[in-house]
Amino acid sequence: MRGHERSDNDLSGTVEGPAIQAGTVHGGIHIRSVVEPADEPGTSPWQLPPSIRIVDRAAEVGTLERHRTRARLEGRPALAVVSGLGGVGKTAVALSWLHSLRPHFPGGQLYADLRAQAPGGPVDPAEVVGRFLRALGVPDPQVPGGFAEQLALYRSLTANRRLVVMLDDAATAAQVRPLLPAGQCVTVVTSRRRLPGLTVDGGQVIHLEPLAPEAAVELLDSTLADGRVAAQPEEARALVELCAGLPLAVRIAGARLAARPRHGITTMVRALAAEHDRLEALAIEGDHDVQAALDLSYRGLPDSAARLYRLLGLHPGREFGGPVGDAVLGEDASEPLDVLYDANLLIDAGQAAGNERYRFHDLVRLHAITQANRDDSPEERDAALRRIGWYYLASATRAEGIIDPQHRTMARSYGPGPSVVADFGDGPDAALDWLELELPNLMAVLRQARSAGVPELAWQLADAMWPLFLRRKFYAEWREAHREGLLGAQETDDEAAVCRMLTSGGLGELDMGRPGPALEMFEQAAELFRRSGDALGHARTLNYRGLAHQRLGEPDLAAGFFGRAAAELLDCGDHRAAGLARFNLADVAVSRGRYEAAVPDADAAHTALREAGDTYNTARALALTGRAHLGLGRLDRAEEVLLAALETLRSMAADHEAARALGSLAQVSERRGQPELAGERYRKALVLYSEAGQSDSDEAREAGDRLRALDPEPGPDGGGSDGPAADPAG
Repeated sequence: MRGHERSDNDLSGTVEGPAIQAGTVHGGIHIRSVVEPADEPGTSPWQLPPSIRIVDRAAEVGTLERHRTRARLEGRPALAVVSGLGGVGKTAVALSWLHSLRPHFPGGQLYADLRAQAPGGPVDPAEVVGRFLRALGVPDPQVPGGFAEQLALYRSLTANRRLVVMLDDAATAAQVRPLLPAGQCVTVVTSRRRLPGLTVDGGQVIHLEPLAPEAAVELLDSTLADGRVAAQPEEARALVELCAGLPLAVRIAGARLAARPRHGITTMVRALAAEHDRLEALAIEGDHDVQAALDLSYRGLPDSAARLYRLLGLHPGREFGGPVGDAVLGEDASEPLDVLYDANLLIDAGQAAGNERYRFHDLVRLHAITQANRDDSPEERDAALRRIGWYYLASATRAEGIIDPQHRTMARSYGPGPSVVADFGDGPDAALDWLELELPNLMAVLRQARSAGVPELAWQLADAMWPLFLRRKFYAEWREAHREGLLGAQETDDEAAVCRMLTSGGLGELDMGRPGPALEMFEQAAELFRRSGDALGHARTLNYRGLAHQRLGEPDLAAGFFGRAAAELLDCGDHRAAGLARFNLADVAVSRGRYEAAVPDADAAHTALREAGDTYNTARALALTGRAHLGLGRLDRAEEVLLAALETLRSMAADHEAARALGSLAQVSERRGQPELAGERYRKALVLYSEAGQSDSDEAREAGDRLRALDPEPGPDGGGSDGPAADPAG
């Protein structure tokens, strides 16, 4: 430059990438940029593993695509998290979607396996960032030494580059966050954990469930690709059901069959049929392995969650409420339950009775049992099973007390230490709903009680479920529970419990229309009471035997037993049971059209039961009084007492008895020449019969016939027979 010559540089147009302005330049100039031009296909990394075929994931892929579209319109990166159980197909779904985006993202594809469950711990984000920088064209000497500088360079390189990033098998949101690119890139994270923390970063969380049976069969067919699925459709469905819809398990089963082209699908069905061998059978040596996939999730659990996982695997039912975890651990289990849920080892089964409910995937449950058999002693496993049983017994007893406080509860044992009891509110509706919700679990515990060494638990649970059986008529369970309870009572040589199972079981047989077997059970109980000198117990069986004879079509014999029962029960001081006997005398009279004779017995029963505090049977006696007045043509009095009875019965969720009261009220309306009101009452009665599971009874059919006679429009079918005016306690 001579003197003070001025040098001007003019720049117009669009400049992309680095630019230098200079005056007069002498010598060779070498300018090298670390930042690659955006979206240069020739230098772009393409690191994604190959895609594999996915089945029945269109909804999930659609959600991912909609999320990407929203992010693009808002000018921000798209971040998605695909979570789920090991082997459910998270990586397959992510790869399938990301590969489809290649034409839209010429800047490349970055991939990292974050190895959440690796024995040496998850991969350090600094290691991944270094690899990403080199993949984006930064030579080793120019990779900054400090992690902060590496991150800054990574974001600079991705700010104007359209690329996708896949972070596979992430451990935590903190591990992922430094690896998120800038600009309008797309990142998909897969994890066995739910990683809700990434929603703060704008992430869309998608949880994968196992495949439905039809989709699993389709996956099996595509894995075999030899026509065996089409030739053996039933066997194929049985196979995928044993795999519980887990894609990894289906693919392994298919691969093993593919290696044996002359074997039928039944071969693999037999191999998986035995639960204790199923996980071992779902493996390909040196390659894919369902048990290994679940082992990875299990190894990442803290000790308390791992113990809860193992012991919950012993739970005999399909799903369970959160308090079961408290019972298993003997302490608050909310935190380890959350850990298991976040790790996708427990599935959300919804909420009921104010509590979260969970279940295991079938193969996960088998894995949990395997770990329990390996890591917990037989004594620890037995103790956990007993704590589960005691939880259900204590909770069912609480429900029983709310629904039917007059049911005389025999002594029950809940094991050592404080009992864990479900919280389902204080009303009878809530208590009945809880019993119905937990009926599969109650029955599963009851069936295992004797083999678990607690035979008394069998009869105690059967006894605690009495209000549910009486009101909602689960007849198959009623019969099975009392048969198993009887065996448990006999094993413990508890004669009082044996008699309770015979009488309450006999009442079930009676309600099921089997008065002959019921009478045999009542007579067995009567003989036991007679031999032991229990006058009160024997007097109560008079009532039960009278009911059986009434159902056998022997009203005179029945009335004789009821009369004896009323007198002897009063002598023994059991005024409530005597009131029930008077109820039954009135019922016999009503059934024979002797309405005038029925009224004093029904009134006496109502008074005795009200004084005993038996709200349910007091309302039943009131309804019976109403039927007697209806028979006598006293319509105003009949309607008055029937409405009062109906109000109480509805408040106690006694649908069956409420339906009977409504049917009688409908007849009152018919006699008054009020067909519309009568039809409305019949329709409501039929709905209640149906809800009580009594849509096929004589009374329901009669109500339906009467409704059709009033209105040719058919109403819902439903029905119910009158329950016995007795309970196992008298």
